[in-house]
Amino acid sequence: MSPTRLLIPLALALLSACATQSKQNVTVEKQSECPAKLHNGQNLILTLPSNPTTGYRWTIQDSAGGVLRGLSPEVYSNPEDAGVVGSAGLSTWRFQAFATGTGRLRLTYSQPWAPEVPAVKTFDCAIAVN
Repeated sequence: MSPTRLLIPLALALLSACATQSKQNVTVEKQSECPAKLHNGQNLILTLPSNPTTGYRWTIQDSAGGVLRGLSPEVYSNPEDAGVVGSAGLSTWRFQAFATGTGRLRLTYSQPWAPEVPAVKTFDCAIAVN
């Protein structure tokens, strides 16, 4: 039997395995992308506009802890093309679905030292894991 005849079934098997593999990462950048539906083991990457130089920060109020676990703390990045000190950037969090069920991922954008002042933005996303 020629090596080519062996490679074709192997290649087809690998392609079918890739096609059935669920998308590993789900990215959410806007509340309109919710509700987020995940499979157990999938990662959720949440990216929200942020500008900590103004004193405002995103704070997690509800982490959907019954279905999601945090994989990393908030990571802030400033786009390289901004070129302006103090310009807005992005805050990113990574979570992993670990249990079947539902929960809410809710964050507020406020100045942490002024808890009596209402949040200027709220991100609220229903999470469903199956």
